[in-house]
Amino acid sequence: MHKYSARMTDDIRLDSDAVRVLAHPLRSRLLSALRQHGAATATELADRLDTNTGATSYHLRKLESVGLVVDTGEGEGKRRLWRAASRSHSWRKSDFDHDEDAQTSMEWLNRDYVRLATDRMYAWLDAEHGWSSEWRDALGYGDDGALVTPAQAREMHDEIYAVLARYRDAGAGDPDARRILVTVMSHPMDPDPEQGR
Repeated sequence: MHKYSARMTDDIRLDSDAVRVLAHPLRSRLLSALRQHGAATATELADRLDTNTGATSYHLRKLESVGLVVDTGEGEGKRRLWRAASRSHSWRKSDFDHDEDAQTSMEWLNRDYVRLATDRMYAWLDAEHGWSSEWRDALGYGDDGALVTPAQAREMHDEIYAVLARYRDAGAGDPDARRILVTVMSHPMDPDPEQGR
């Protein structure tokens, strides 16, 4: 039995083992699919992600070993039904300051998440003409700047995520509601390492 809870939680803070396991293209996609579409069997996930059931089952077990996915116990026969163990995951980069493998895995994950966010935004830009003007006006891209200390930046992030949590299921039951994706990114305007010392 792994050390993580089997019940659904809002967030799991990843340790070095979990970061290393998740830093794999198919595993990252499997976890995202379970979070976006709900519980599924390995066969259903393989069809959705255009891969084979054997590889899908293997990688689901790897994700289970670090508590990122769980077997719901509701599958029929050998068809296990998997779900994400949490709505999200997080980590503190400083947790891995002395673990080069975990740092490399974390860097891969960060770059993969930025790539996915960009791909999703391009997909929206390609499809938005088919949506109502009300939706097109409500969604999109924007940015701004803030002059903050590290502690204030952390506080700002916490406040943003608190707002997102408040709206997570605000439209439940309304036929006009659609699930939207909100991506939060922050970085220095001047990324020169000397500026961050």
